[in-house]
Amino acid sequence: MSDRPNTVEICEKGPREGIQIEPGPIPTDRKIALIDALSGTGLKQIQIVSFVDPRRVPAWADADAVVAGFKPRAGVRYSPLWLNEKGLERALRYKDRLTFRDAILMSASEPFLVRNQNSDAAGNARRQHNLVALLKASGIPAESALVQAAFGCNFAGDIPTGALIATIEQAFDIANEHGIELKRVSLNDTMAWATPDTVKAAVGAIRERWPALRINLHFHDTRGLGIANAYAGLEMGVDSFDSSVAGLGGCPFAGHKGAAGNVCTEDLVFLCEELGIQTGIDLEKLIEAARLAEQVVGHPLPGSIMRGGPLKRLRQQPH
Repeated sequence: MSDRPNTVEICEKGPREGIQIEPGPIPTDRKIALIDALSGTGLKQIQIVSFVDPRRVPAWADADAVVAGFKPRAGVRYSPLWLNEKGLERALRYKDRLTFRDAILMSASEPFLVRNQNSDAAGNARRQHNLVALLKASGIPAESALVQAAFGCNFAGDIPTGALIATIEQAFDIANEHGIELKRVSLNDTMAWATPDTVKAAVGAIRERWPALRINLHFHDTRGLGIANAYAGLEMGVDSFDSSVAGLGGCPFAGHKGAAGNVCTEDLVFLCEELGIQTGIDLEKLIEAARLAEQVVGHPLPGSIMRGGPLKRLRQQPH
């Protein structure tokens, strides 16, 4: 029997994760135009920027200008990404414009951690303690954790469910040392190793261990299973997902030769609508934003619904 939720929260990652992997420079005003277009679709959570080392991620050398330039819309939360103390300190300058969500950053794969953050697991744990302390000092509770490479890794292979649970336990340990209750965990399939069965196994194990913990799922479509994995999550009752407009995105440190885009937002919204699950998102406006995303990056993107159109259009036509 399905445990599908009645409503789903979708966090849009396209502006941040999509732009970071593009090979050519994208003007600041075009990044802002995409953020502002997404703000008008009904999305309530948009990750818009990375405060990272521009030598490693040159696409976000203009992070400060983007945050200063977009037009916040009432009821929409705009969040940043940071990987270290310097990045968080930069982000905290914009507390009045940004929402801080995924506060404790873990990785189920130490080889990926070294590649992505130039740190081993012990060093990352120390860094997370420092970051949580910085957030607390700024009045921001670190109530959410993110686990990279949650299902598998190009450099470490499959991640057993037990190893994933152990990684989440480490995040709880960090939160507990600071007197914080961890309420949400995001499982990131950074290198597209998840399958519907491993998704169900991971969600089931987490629910058994921490029944009250809210689960967010973040899938990449590198191997074509992104939307199938999202469906598996929905069948398990997961009500929070990351996605990327038009299928933008990917991690530049994942070691993929081909496209590594995220699950497409408009395709995910379409799936939810067909299942009777409410998202609060205007699909037609989202399709317009997807077409703008293609213009911004200057090449075709893999989203399906922006080309095929939703079935609602056809159902409304006389037959």
